[in-house]
Amino acid sequence: MTLTLAAAEKVLSDNFAPWVLDLGLSVDSVDGHEAVLRLPWSDRLAREGGGLSGQALMAAADTATVIAVAAARGGFVPMTTVQQSISFQRAVVGTDVLVRARLTKAGKRMAFADITMTAEGTEETAAHATAVYALLG
Repeated sequence: MTLTLAAAEKVLSDNFAPWVLDLGLSVDSVDGHEAVLRLPWSDRLAREGGGLSGQALMAAADTATVIAVAAARGGFVPMTTVQQSISFQRAVVGTDVLVRARLTKAGKRMAFADITMTAEGTEETAAHATAVYALLG
């Protein structure tokens, strides 16, 4: 079963804490084992110096992985983050971030993801993350 863009948006709106929803994330695309979310620029998410905060990027990477797992499964399933690691490579200032989560392995009980974050309009990586999820259902 293919997860539609509308269904992916519903997974996003129905399954995350209010503070995560406050990030303003939206689903740009879903395809098989991949999801692309948009993290809109907000001064509220900027750290001292004007760059987008690492906390916002980390939460966006985690959220995009959930949507990628839902895309692979054809809908939301209960899951939990087991491990997440991130490397910040360049600051993002004044522009949206595209968060591309691609599952590198999706088994019955575990999923592994590679997440690349780029400032809109560039191919240069702003941050790179990996994540491991336990699938509970």
